[in-house]
Amino acid sequence: MPFAPVLHSEWLKIRTLRSLYGSLAALVAVATVFAALAGTSDTAEPGFDPLLAVFLGVAPAQIAVIAFGAMAVSSEFQGGGGLRQALTAVPRRGRWFAAKAVAVALPALAAGLLTGALSVAVGTAALGDAADGISAAQLTRGVLACGGYLMLMALLATGLAAVLRSGVATLSILVPFVLIVSFVVGDAAGGAIDYLPDRAGQLAFQQHPDSSLGPWTGLAVTALWTAAALAAGAWSVRRRDA
Repeated sequence: MPFAPVLHSEWLKIRTLRSLYGSLAALVAVATVFAALAGTSDTAEPGFDPLLAVFLGVAPAQIAVIAFGAMAVSSEFQGGGGLRQALTAVPRRGRWFAAKAVAVALPALAAGLLTGALSVAVGTAALGDAADGISAAQLTRGVLACGGYLMLMALLATGLAAVLRSGVATLSILVPFVLIVSFVVGDAAGGAIDYLPDRAGQLAFQQHPDSSLGPWTGLAVTALWTAAALAAGAWSVRRRDA
């Protein structure tokens, strides 16, 4: 079967799962609320980063997009033999998994770009004069990076869910990791912490990243982690029984 109809089929599956759209709606809502809270920041504090304040909501909101990526795949492994039916229609398992990944990536990217645009609009308005130091190029970078970063985190969850065959297990690993582990380990790991997938990608939301990685090289590191997760997921789909 050609790739286009396989992709269309996977897209229809995602459209029928309302909980997935709920995850993306939560992503946009949470990030926008946190952007509105930027006005409560202590702008006189040394080292205050107005760009980071604008995109402060991306870190907690990413849980929603991780859930989106995980549930899109784990639903195939739940009761009813969804994966078996899918692979009966599309015997080439790699093609099926690639279509699933694209079907996850596109809405996650769109939601991420919307999240970035709303964060800029709401966050800069909340900061007022404190946002004057942010250049148009930095704001544009933040919006584009927001879309790319959130898409990559959704795909990271997609790959891991294909390996674990469980949305709960995937969330049990990734949610504590991005909310707790990378920050707790950060103090002891020094500069190495910037090479974790979440910390690397979020460098793009800092006005002047204090790291050996830049905004875009940080996203590239996140992309490498995602590529590894997707490769592992593809291997699992190909080698293991449906």
